[in-house]
Amino acid sequence: MNDYEILTLARVLHVLAVVLWIGGVAMVTTVIIPSIKKLTSKEDQIKTFEQLEHKFATQAKITTLITGITGFYMLYALDGWQRYLDVHYWWIHAMTLVWFIFTLVLYVLEPLVLHKVLKKYAEENPSKTFKIMHRAHWFLLLLSLITIVGAVAGSHGWFFI
Repeated sequence: MNDYEILTLARVLHVLAVVLWIGGVAMVTTVIIPSIKKLTSKEDQIKTFEQLEHKFATQAKITTLITGITGFYMLYALDGWQRYLDVHYWWIHAMTLVWFIFTLVLYVLEPLVLHKVLKKYAEENPSKTFKIMHRAHWFLLLLSLITIVGAVAGSHGWFFI
């Protein structure tokens, strides 16, 4: 494989990973959490969320890892680091920020802190806990979608600034 083919493969894997990752976030935000909030038993809410979240967390960890590796590889291969210094490439900052937030949550905060805290608060007040969690997911989804719009437009020369 030549350098161009490797770069193309990196782009393909990058986009595929983002589609699976952010598509999953959209599913959790728009379908799963609202459905769980409608369950009448707090035990069912907690159990259902933990079962579904655990399966998606594995997918999200794999796809964010692929996204990070391919993204940084493309920056390296294209010598694109100077884009961090140009405001027209704000979407590169946004991609890095979104990736960093999700990576921090998935690999550090969720296993060390969030799982225990959310379970404790969900047992005490599931309605409030799922409301806060739903708002956090909406924030992250909207930030991700804005980033995707900026990245697609910007990578095709359409700068909003």
